[in-house]
Amino acid sequence: MKRPWLVYGLAFIGGLVVFFITISFLVSLLVIFKNKDLGKPKIGVLKIKGIITDSEEYLQNIREFEKRGDIKAVVARIDSPGGSVGASQEIFEELQKLRKIKPVIVSMGNIATSGGFYIALGGNKIFASPGTITGSIGVVLQIPNLQKLLKKLGIEAETIKSGAFKDTGSIYRPLTPEERKYLSKKIKIVHEQFIRAVSKERKIPIEKVKEIADGRIFTGEEAFKLGLIDKIGNFWDAVEEAKKITKIKKAILVYLPEKKGFLSRLLEEKVSSITENLSYKPWYIVN
Repeated sequence: MKRPWLVYGLAFIGGLVVFFITISFLVSLLVIFKNKDLGKPKIGVLKIKGIITDSEEYLQNIREFEKRGDIKAVVARIDSPGGSVGASQEIFEELQKLRKIKPVIVSMGNIATSGGFYIALGGNKIFASPGTITGSIGVVLQIPNLQKLLKKLGIEAETIKSGAFKDTGSIYRPLTPEERKYLSKKIKIVHEQFIRAVSKERKIPIEKVKEIADGRIFTGEEAFKLGLIDKIGNFWDAVEEAKKITKIKKAILVYLPEKKGFLSRLLEEKVSSITENLSYKPWYIVN
């Protein structure tokens, strides 16, 4: 064969052509699938799962639900033991804003404690199963002290600081009495913020909230009796409540955030550019 590079080149080009034809076909199918329910009323489902360390994606999801004209209500499905105070408060506050525009129904899964419960306060109504674990209205700060281990390893640290509290929480030494007092005050401030939020959102006298805000957990049944939730029910009961409020007979659910593989992201980018004119324009301390 005198020109093998020509054969290989043609084969490569042919492969690329087949690849792009296949991609175009898949994109067309995805466009058809995505647009078959275009404009029909839908219910958004915000999935909050696991330890809450960052709020950015959830905040973006909430804003998307807010802007989309076809999303008539949102069900926040919470299955979380809590997490960062700041992230939990941000999600709670964003749900508060959303509920002024569209109904927000909260559905608690296996667990919605601490920061998970804090977020739940942002909904219009809260559902939980009888055995759901919730509550844990409290704040905890844990600082590892590795001084003895590091000493055995021959590791020491020299600290130069600008103020007495600048290296508070250092793993190289235990807290001083002054630092313990200092951090205890911060914990108390954050705890009081949590208590005020529960009192205001659940319409429970603040003194009553303080009686149960010692970190203890409750079953869904107990939480209902205490007024911490509105109804006993599962996820589909919460969906039915959203349908009832918005008068939607048949619910089309839109889940966010959604897990996406490489091909899915690639196809969505193509779909986004193709259907741009078709889209809706209305648009640590731990708890």
